[in-house]
Amino acid sequence: MKVNKILIVNRAEIALRIISTCKEMGIKTVTIYSDDDQHLPYTFMSNESYCLGSGPLSETYLNNELIIEIAKKAGADAIHPGYGFLSENSKFCELVNNSGLTFIGPTPENVTLMGDKKESKVMMEKIGVPVIPGYHGDDQNPRFLFEEAKKIGFPVLIKATAGGGGKGMRIVDDESVFQDALDASKQEATNAFGNDRVIIEKYIQKPRHIEVQVFGDHHGNYLHFYERECSIQRRHQKIIEETPSVALNEKLRRDITETALKIARNIEYVGAGTVEFILDENGKFYFLEMNTRLQVEHPVTEMVTGFDMVRLQIEVARGDAFNLKQSEIKQQGHSLEVRIYAEDPDNNFLPTIGTISYIGTPSLNNVRLDSGYKEGNIISINYDPMLAKLIVWGRDREECIQKAIISLDEVLFQGLKTNRDYLKRIIKSDGFKQGETYTSFVDDYKDELILKEFNNDEMALIIGSYLLTENKDQKSSTMINGSASNRYSLTLWDRLTRFRNI
Repeated sequence: MKVNKILIVNRAEIALRIISTCKEMGIKTVTIYSDDDQHLPYTFMSNESYCLGSGPLSETYLNNELIIEIAKKAGADAIHPGYGFLSENSKFCELVNNSGLTFIGPTPENVTLMGDKKESKVMMEKIGVPVIPGYHGDDQNPRFLFEEAKKIGFPVLIKATAGGGGKGMRIVDDESVFQDALDASKQEATNAFGNDRVIIEKYIQKPRHIEVQVFGDHHGNYLHFYERECSIQRRHQKIIEETPSVALNEKLRRDITETALKIARNIEYVGAGTVEFILDENGKFYFLEMNTRLQVEHPVTEMVTGFDMVRLQIEVARGDAFNLKQSEIKQQGHSLEVRIYAEDPDNNFLPTIGTISYIGTPSLNNVRLDSGYKEGNIISINYDPMLAKLIVWGRDREECIQKAIISLDEVLFQGLKTNRDYLKRIIKSDGFKQGETYTSFVDDYKDELILKEFNNDEMALIIGSYLLTENKDQKSSTMINGSASNRYSLTLWDRLTRFRNI
């Protein structure tokens, strides 16, 4: 099956990531963009780029018919969905295949089965994979669900059966607030997915979020690329990922990866997939869900194994058989990824907007900054607020953490408030260094992670330093293309941030 030209149905960072691998493979790329995105770097890095116009997502990045029309017009052989948007949409996957194009991802059947939290758990029970105790049935009567929750025992977790990203999810500690939580979960699920069905599960105390990267080809071969721990989350969304997990010994690592492969084999999975598990404090793990796409955090796996996940996706899609054995895949060193968001962690993680005036560059070896933006780009609230992923590799976890701290100082995103300082507070904390990385970490350590207040003497010192050096910074700015560039000057906020982290 030939794959000479790929239409990338995505934007920003992940579009650039896919373009990079395609260039190495000699594959041409086509990108799409909305009016808002016309100045983003990925639109210039591909061989061709087509405008989707303006309007809501349904008229741009989720416009199935328009996307297929562009693919045919551009002469593309295949479509890569990246992550988010249409990456786990079985109808789109089927439409691509029926249009004579190759969908770089799993089969529509894989997507449908694993995209339904209820049906996927029924399948797991059938093949003997441990699942979290709970109710996964069809009866959605609120009174019935309440009685099921009482049988399970509080605390329980209410989860929307469709979608992900923490939407339609509520932790309920006490039966007195169950109905309000159920109403809120169903309403959020309806708004996000057009489906208000939920399941009820036992909420695991002090859980860790462990996921396993798996691949299947069209020839019945299945491989895993070890685990990632993604327990550091805010509002049920990951912000820090690492591999190897500090919670796994060799036996547990072998058990959890073999279970992930068992799932892939039993559903005859094709392409890249991530099997997610909840690990309790006693070392017992339960199936959570399977993401039938490339994960945001795939670079940490690439760092420790040396394999290009996007290349493997393309090779599987064109019908290649794996040319390697499981024994050839090794974990070497340690890798950490932090997600840099345009948001204010000290104001309930609310998204922020602005124009990026300067982006810093990491200087250390084995550190990469995957970003979809350049200086001058405007950040709005129309899309996910992730600006970049900082990925670090070290010989061990301690070295990795130190390199991440240094690199976070270097990767300024001037012009808008980000969570960069907050990420530093996390990875510098004793809890993180000691591996106490439970999914409740952000709440457990909220007092330690809170923004440091400056006393009057500290404020006077910082403001004085800023005023004394402001003119010097401006005078030393260089002339680029006839205009002054203040890219090396530090704003007052940056000085406050650096002082806070001393």
